[in-house]
Amino acid sequence: MKPETWAPHVTVAAIVERDGRFLMVEEHTSAGLRLNQPAGHLDAGETLLEAALRETLEETAYPFTPDALVGMYMTHFDRVGSAGDTYLRFAYCGSVGEPDASRALDPDIVRTVWMNADELRACPERHRTPLVMQCIDDYLAGRRFPLDFVHTHSVGPKGAAQRQ
Repeated sequence: MKPETWAPHVTVAAIVERDGRFLMVEEHTSAGLRLNQPAGHLDAGETLLEAALRETLEETAYPFTPDALVGMYMTHFDRVGSAGDTYLRFAYCGSVGEPDASRALDPDIVRTVWMNADELRACPERHRTPLVMQCIDDYLAGRRFPLDFVHTHSVGPKGAAQRQ
């Protein structure tokens, strides 16, 4: 039997505050209906910023403009009989424009909702992961790194490194 290959899941999240409220999504998960920032997995060939823009648009219909990186987070979920699942989350903060009313949200998204930090703190059992509140607390504490803190290098068709 071939040993299990372990690889972390790379995800992005968008922290959007407007008038003291944060843009959240209510989504179906294997654990039931949960709250999360607009977030999702990095797709092949994407930069982290491209993934944050795409995921926010797909989950909320709002176009996202990132201003800064709030933080990089790692969490691990144990799974019986396996190495478990490790997630690396890159959380960006920024603003959104007007939502595209003609755009359908991802199938697992029930709705978008704007909540303040106290409302979110009052329902940790509804958070998708503990990172939901950690990201907001770090944002509220003023954590900000420039967008160019994360560098993306890709290899071109002839093997030459290209910087994005």
